[in-house]
Amino acid sequence: MKKNGKYDTEIYIERDISWMYFNQRILLEAEKTSVPLLERLTFLGIYSNNLDEFFRVRVATLNRIIEYKGKAIQQEKAITINTFKTINRLNICYSTEFEDTFHIIDESLKQNNIWLLNEKELNPEQKNFICHLYHNRLNGSTTPLFISTFQQLDEQPDDAIYLAVLLNSKKNPASARTKITYAFIELPVKEYGRFLRLPDADGKTCLIFLDDAVRFCLPFIFEGTPFCGFEAYTFKFTKDAEMELDTDLRNSVMQKIAKGVKSRKKGEPIRLVYDACMPANMLKHIARMLNIDKWDTQVAGGRYHNMKDLMKFPDCDRRDLKYKPLLPIFKPEFTSSDSLLEIIRQKDRFLHYPYHSFSSFLRVLREAAISQDVTTIKMTLYRLAKDSKVVQTLISAARNGKKVTVVIELLARFDEASNISWSKQMQDAGIRVIFGVEGLKVHSKLLFIGSKKGDIACISTGNFHEGNAAQYTDVTLFTDRKKLVQEVNAVFTFIEKPYVPVHFRELLVSPNDMRKQLIQRINREIKNAKTGKTAYILGKVNHITDKIIIEKLYEASTAGVRIDLLVRGNCSVVTGLAGISENIRINGIIDRYLEHSRIFIFANGGRETYILGSADWMPRNFDNRIEVMTPVYDKNIQAELKRIVEYGLRDTYQGRIVDGSGRNLPWILSSGEPLRSQTALYEYYSEQAGPQNKQCQF
Repeated sequence: MKKNGKYDTEIYIERDISWMYFNQRILLEAEKTSVPLLERLTFLGIYSNNLDEFFRVRVATLNRIIEYKGKAIQQEKAITINTFKTINRLNICYSTEFEDTFHIIDESLKQNNIWLLNEKELNPEQKNFICHLYHNRLNGSTTPLFISTFQQLDEQPDDAIYLAVLLNSKKNPASARTKITYAFIELPVKEYGRFLRLPDADGKTCLIFLDDAVRFCLPFIFEGTPFCGFEAYTFKFTKDAEMELDTDLRNSVMQKIAKGVKSRKKGEPIRLVYDACMPANMLKHIARMLNIDKWDTQVAGGRYHNMKDLMKFPDCDRRDLKYKPLLPIFKPEFTSSDSLLEIIRQKDRFLHYPYHSFSSFLRVLREAAISQDVTTIKMTLYRLAKDSKVVQTLISAARNGKKVTVVIELLARFDEASNISWSKQMQDAGIRVIFGVEGLKVHSKLLFIGSKKGDIACISTGNFHEGNAAQYTDVTLFTDRKKLVQEVNAVFTFIEKPYVPVHFRELLVSPNDMRKQLIQRINREIKNAKTGKTAYILGKVNHITDKIIIEKLYEASTAGVRIDLLVRGNCSVVTGLAGISENIRINGIIDRYLEHSRIFIFANGGRETYILGSADWMPRNFDNRIEVMTPVYDKNIQAELKRIVEYGLRDTYQGRIVDGSGRNLPWILSSGEPLRSQTALYEYYSEQAGPQNKQCQF
């Protein structure tokens, strides 16, 4: 299983390569004709948005390793170069697949009477519409910059899309190519959106990319200049998003993060995506302005880029081309007029978003904010909604005299600025705000409610975020079990005083001993398998890349432990290898909701044990983050968790085989109807809640 103390690459997929395989599963959803047409565009947008972030963070990290001049990491550098080349090869392949898929969807849009027109396909009414739009609105938002005078693009944002314009001289068109002039225009997408609704024509719903509207307006934009005849090509670029944090000890943590966020706009460009029809000389100029070198990525694509904007494609009043809305379900116990805190004290409670309404969690928090018996509220916050009801409720609690402590993670990537803003508002309201532990991200999802009638804790797999709760599948456990509640409170003490030793007997906490405790549980399954006892591991997780855990899974498989896993994203495990991983099966589900919960079930010789929490099986989660997983003791909740995992493992409708090959093949049924786990779960919860909660189906 090992080679010279290192993993053989044949049984371990590099994390970033496995991520490319994951993102392709999203692209494959856009190709499925069974997915509603406008949702297919959304999947294309998600794919593109994911790829942007991947290059900003992960590929940027690879670039830094490759360009490192020292000799200390030569072996790691060689692996990184190979990974980088594989990523670029896959990226080129997937980019072609993306362009082909977009073309197919565009044709399907036309069949459904939705037409994406370019600047050469407009009728007179539509031309007048764009002229009017330009002179009344676009005029002040499309000022070009000349490449001859503007030498660098470092200061320009990388979340934008640009038009590079080749300008021909009016005075001597025949010799225009002897002195070529270029300009570029940042498209004002934030102001106007990427898609403009045009006047309908012949009963057709007509749209145009903002890119093409600006192309049409180029003669107006360059009025009064010695140019005529324009050629315009889109391009975009991606910068390294790693922040350079100020190490000056005189600055507070919040000041350091705020300064780091500002430094992002100065990040080094590492990727250039451009129209394949762009003239070679123009491309050369742009690459030079971006300081693109051989270890950066250049990808030729189609006419349009920055396709994350497809996530906001207009629905054109065609709800029939979208998923039917599913209203969240209210569990009966959370609709009671009685105190929810008392209901939780009666027995453990459980919510599964987005099937269950996040309003139920907000009601628990609101009751704590106004209850005369509640004295203390402590909470961890990782990502926050734009208009966070969670924070507003915590502010109300502080104003009601509760002692409120909030641990907020300022290094939640791309949400730092928002978290800083909310932190200031909470501090102004009298909330004690703690900015985590230096060197460790606080990724755990915890709530502690201190009450005269008995303390309560909440442990969740996902952020306390209204937007996430409508799109991500996450589970939340509410409990008053004394030992669990005391240890949740102890986690807050650990965050405040990380230098004080804390031992957890119930909770699995990283970086303390979560990996160690998981290995102990896997070892128990290995021992049971060898002695003929029931032995299996069932799990649901976002990512598995930790080599120590993977080695232990291979050992368990070799011993005869059955391992069935749901893994949405990065997966470094190679399944089905004789003598190594033939007992491991992994299903990857991409559907209308983002699979996000982390749940694990161990056979334990016939007395199953259950845990849930915030941690994926990655080195960062075990070593560089404060994560919490909790055992689940309530038999009814255990049954609910097992249903979630088993439905996912049986999902052959949306699931794909994750085996390390990157083929992402669908499962082949020998008999029966395919199961779609998200549909099945919604129907189950709807039936459990009663007729008043039934909603329309998928």
